[in-house]
Amino acid sequence: MKTFQKPLTSEEEAEYIRMLREGTQEESRRAKEILIERNLRLVAHIAKKYQNVDEDMEDLISIGCIGLIKAVDTFDASKGRLATYACRCIDNELLMLLRGKKKTSREVSLFEPIGQDKEGNEIHLVDVIEQHQPDIIDNMEMVGNIKKLLHLINGCLTDREKQILMLRYGLGGMAEATQSEVGAKLGISRSYVSRIEKKALQKLRERFEDE
Repeated sequence: MKTFQKPLTSEEEAEYIRMLREGTQEESRRAKEILIERNLRLVAHIAKKYQNVDEDMEDLISIGCIGLIKAVDTFDASKGRLATYACRCIDNELLMLLRGKKKTSREVSLFEPIGQDKEGNEIHLVDVIEQHQPDIIDNMEMVGNIKKLLHLINGCLTDREKQILMLRYGLGGMAEATQSEVGAKLGISRSYVSRIEKKALQKLRERFEDE
């Protein structure tokens, strides 16, 4: 099994990012190599999420490395750690690969003839599909988005905003409630609930898009 190098400390990372952007041509080249090498474990970690997809793991890692390289090239150090940004870039690259394969597969397979009807006309798979089947890639993306949303709810909302959203949308095992029901439970007016809910959703939307 491949042994990955230890991740960079925040101080080491900052120095190599500085060298990448401000150093000589040789310093910049070497800094880029180190930033990629010391974050390769991220590629393997994220690729494992897709190991049940009909795709060779080596291909997934190769595509994930492209995402890592793009992350190093476009990273803005003012917005946090490289690892956080690289995870999104790697995941996006893998999802683009799998979506592309999925589209091609559908175009080929759905229109393949699978038999003939009583009149001798060809029957295609697309003719007999009656409902959409669960899509593992879409499901993975949805699960990832839900996790990110729950993280943001806990991280960027006030206690009151979080409480109202949990009651309104039945989060954490609660039953969904109307704004009036939430207001009655918390001893505030429906219009106040509405204002807080709107503000909280706007916060989540902005943070979700930023990340």
